[in-house]
Amino acid sequence: MAHNDFVSVTIVTYNSGRFIKRCLESVLAQKYPLKEIIVVDNASTDGTIDILEQFEDRCHVYYNNENIGFAAAQNQAIKLSNGGWVLTLNPDVLLLPNFIQALVDAGQFDARIGAVCGKLLTMTAHFEIPEKAVVDSTGIYFNPMLRHLDRGSQEVDNGHYLQYEYVFGATAAAALYRRAMIDDISLDGEFFDSDFFVYREDADVAWRAQLMGWKCLYAPYARGYHVRKVLPGNRRALPPEINMHSVKNRFLMRVKNISPDLYRRNWFSITARDILVVMCCLLWEHTSLKAFWFLARNWNRVLAKRHLIQENRRVDHDYIASWFQYRPVSKKTPKKMTRMLSRSETVG
Repeated sequence: MAHNDFVSVTIVTYNSGRFIKRCLESVLAQKYPLKEIIVVDNASTDGTIDILEQFEDRCHVYYNNENIGFAAAQNQAIKLSNGGWVLTLNPDVLLLPNFIQALVDAGQFDARIGAVCGKLLTMTAHFEIPEKAVVDSTGIYFNPMLRHLDRGSQEVDNGHYLQYEYVFGATAAAALYRRAMIDDISLDGEFFDSDFFVYREDADVAWRAQLMGWKCLYAPYARGYHVRKVLPGNRRALPPEINMHSVKNRFLMRVKNISPDLYRRNWFSITARDILVVMCCLLWEHTSLKAFWFLARNWNRVLAKRHLIQENRRVDHDYIASWFQYRPVSKKTPKKMTRMLSRSETVG
């Protein structure tokens, strides 16, 4: 049975040797006492396993014989976990000591808060913190072209994003999920859709959670650092396999979650972006054409998932449409929540 205040930290590694030691040390140094750490390694070959062996006395470490992808390995870790909350964490994240406590305190205010995210700032691949703080993410937002982006990404942190706010979703690099929500929105026992393999699986979860009436809260006092490797402007520097999954998952996410109403409201923006993506694949990024073959081969399974999601939708069309704007959308929390949480941070 899951304990309401107990947090399971789930980390998936794949050739993460340059990051994982510092990441685990920051988790072990958390002031929050009620936690377990579960690491699933996807058949690393770079020395990650040697590092993980040093932490087996303090963490539950599992070694896969092959790379089954981030989504499937996170599902594996979540099924092995016991907490009432699950903190998914990338190995290239460094948490400040009060990160988990701040997230849990915020999430406890309302039982319909299914996810909580904090303020992630950027750092270098050597885990060096820049002199000038730059925002990595304060939550996920969608625009009318169905692009999902990180709120505040690459902005100089001048002390903004200091309010508790509802946002569309949380980046799985460091997202706290309520067990009740995980159980509620999982499809065929999967929280993250294993068809995604890697990339966009957190945006898919965020969209599904919103459709089923769950909220995501941004907690400004939960702070950490993240090495961001995937940005909108660096696509050409990414491995072809990642770009293929990016294309595949864009359409997977849409087929499953979009309603005819949302498409009607944004059909021009969506269609224009679709044409651009398809033309880029046809003319330049030929390795991403495999994405469309995957969709064709698995079309019936994807439609079955769509049927389950739409059948369980609990919010109206206007509510969902309100989140799809060109500027990041956030929504105010009740004044009582803001006062109580701000007071607890001051006392802490």
